Amino acid sequence: MAVRPAAELDVTPALAARLVAEQHPDLADLPVRLVTSGWDNAVLRLGEDLAVRMPRREAAARLVLHEQRWLPEIGPLLGVACPVPVRTGVPSPEFPWAWSIVPWFVGSTVATIEPGERSELAAPLADVLARLHRPAPADAPWNPVRGVDIRTRDAAVRERLASGSVPEASRVARLWDELLDTPRWQGVPVWVHGDPHAANLLVSAGRLSAVLDFGDLTAGDPATDLATAWMTFDAAGRQVFRDRTDAWGGTDEALWRRARAWALVMGTAMVAHSDDDPDLARMGAHALDQVLRG
Repeated sequence: MAVRPAAELDVTPALAARLVAEQHPDLADLPVRLVTSGWDNAVLRLGEDLAVRMPRREAAARLVLHEQRWLPEIGPLLGVACPVPVRTGVPSPEFPWAWSIVPWFVGSTVATIEPGERSELAAPLADVLARLHRPAPADAPWNPVRGVDIRTRDAAVRERLASGSVPEASRVARLWDELLDTPRWQGVPVWVHGDPHAANLLVSAGRLSAVLDFGDLTAGDPATDLATAWMTFDAAGRQVFRDRTDAWGGTDEALWRRARAWALVMGTAMVAHSDDDPDLARMGAHALDQVLRG
C-alpha cells in the first residue's frame, strides 16, 4: 500500500493545549480541536480565530521555521491572506520541534469545488502567484524537490510509473520523455510557494481569500507553481490562468512546458501515495487527466 508518510509523533489536541498553556498562557483557556493532519503538519483550531500548526515528522520541522522567518515579509505581497504566524512555539521536552499559532481563516478549500466551476478563481490566483514570483534573496530556503531543474525529478517519476499505481502510465511516460527536453529556467531565482494545489487555496464568499501551507517555500523556477494550471483547473480555467499570467510578462513556451511537467511530477506523487487519502487521489487523478489533455 502506498500511503502518505507516517507521523513520527502523535499530535493531539491535548498535547497542543499543553504547549499553548506553557508557552502562551494568555491563550490557555481557548478550546483546541484537531482539524486535519497532512503529509507534514497537523492543524488544530484554537478558539474561534486561531490555529496551531505543528509538524508531525522531523523532515517537516525545518519547514515551520521557514514559514516563521519569511511569511511576515512575503504575506503583504500577495493581495490575499496567508498564515503569517502571530505567535511561535519553541522546542520543549514534550515536543522537540518549533510550531506556530496562525490566524484561522473562514472558508472552504478550492478542492471542495468541482474543477469545471473554478474558472473565476483562475485570474485572481494568477495575480497572487505573479506578485509572489519576484527575485528571492540569497538566503531564501532551498528545497530539493521544488523550484529545481525538472530533470532532478526523473528517477522519482519513473519509479512511480513503474509501481502500477499511476493510471495510463505508458501515456504519462511518453509525455514525460517529451517534456524532459524543455530548456531550463534561465532567470534569477524567484520566490516559489511550492504547492499551490486546490487543497491549499481557500475560497470565501466566492472569492479567492487565502493561500495556505508555505512549508515548501523556496527560490527557483516559477514553473513549479504554474503547474496549478493543470492541477487546479480544467481547460477553460487553465486558459484564463495562462492568459492572465502571460499578461504580467516574463513567460515563454518553455516555462509553460516545464509547468506541465511539474504538474505531471506532482500528479504522479499524489496518486502513488494516496491509498489512505481519497481527496489526494482525486486531486492527483485530475492533474494527470489534465496533463494528458494538453
